[in-house]
Amino acid sequence: MSKEELIDPETNDSDQELFEHHRFIVDPGQEMLRIDKWLLYKLAGVSRTKVAAAADAGNILVNDKQVKPSYKVKPKDVIQLLLPHPPVKFELIAEDIPLNIFYEDKEFVIINKQAGLVVHPGFGNFTGTLVNGLLWHFKNLPESSEESRPGLVHRLDKDTSGIMVVAKTEFSIAFLAKQFFERTNDRRYVALAWGDFEEEEGTITGNIGRSLKDRRVQEVFPDGDFGRHAVTHWKVLERFGYVTLIECKLETGRTHQIRAHMRWIGHPLFNDSTYGGDRIVKGTTFTKYKQFVDNCFAICPRQALHAKKLSFVHPKTKKWVEFESEIPDDMKALLEKWRAYVTQRPIGEE
Repeated sequence: MSKEELIDPETNDSDQELFEHHRFIVDPGQEMLRIDKWLLYKLAGVSRTKVAAAADAGNILVNDKQVKPSYKVKPKDVIQLLLPHPPVKFELIAEDIPLNIFYEDKEFVIINKQAGLVVHPGFGNFTGTLVNGLLWHFKNLPESSEESRPGLVHRLDKDTSGIMVVAKTEFSIAFLAKQFFERTNDRRYVALAWGDFEEEEGTITGNIGRSLKDRRVQEVFPDGDFGRHAVTHWKVLERFGYVTLIECKLETGRTHQIRAHMRWIGHPLFNDSTYGGDRIVKGTTFTKYKQFVDNCFAICPRQALHAKKLSFVHPKTKKWVEFESEIPDDMKALLEKWRAYVTQRPIGEE
């Protein structure tokens, strides 16, 4: 396989596309057969373990009802199955990469990912990723060691920090996959965005898809003629006049969703070089103000976006669990600098 055929981890598909959805209608002449065996015949390369884990997690439906592996298929049954999508295969190397392990039990581990760390290998990033570090720290993650995304059920961009969950068992990856696919979990981000929002909160709805001009960038297609449905809810946390600290709640999980949606409404994220936030978007161009903004860019040399909170149903206890991390030091320093600036120099006075 050539390098060009590998997935670029910075322009990959959405979290939901980490999983594939199968739908079958059983032939009229089909003899009664256990559904796990029937699926193994229908799906080349899928193991019995994965099918069993999907059934245990409630990811096999027959006529819209969950079934056990022992269910006998019948003619004209409508069968639906959700499985982790087969990843691109190439050799993975375990690397001793420092990981901030926030929480761990037998089913999953919560990682507080640092900015600058690519989540999984792909074109241009074959080593030094979160996955390489996971293979060092955890020896038996679901998926074989030859695949590129062991244990992953969602992603964060390279320069986005924050909470991620990594599954440790076949059952957990199937159970968590369903929640991410069906959007029944809760993900909250904090971001510093350019401009002073007119309202205290709002919702952005607009299809997101890869730009037709630049494959590294996602664009919003409001007419719905391209891309995938995407919804971001936001609310103001703190105002600094020229920039605003906001919380974003994802209803969908598209690539670069918050970054693309915010640029679309005229509020690109602070220092987001891909989406136009690495220049002065709001305010004056006076020398002192420009120097102040440049100093802010140096303090937080990435898009000011942090995945602060992740909540979901625990695979084993079936209880709702919540994990929340502090804003990292670079964003803390950035916010303190803006607080000091607006206190010492009221907006409009340069």
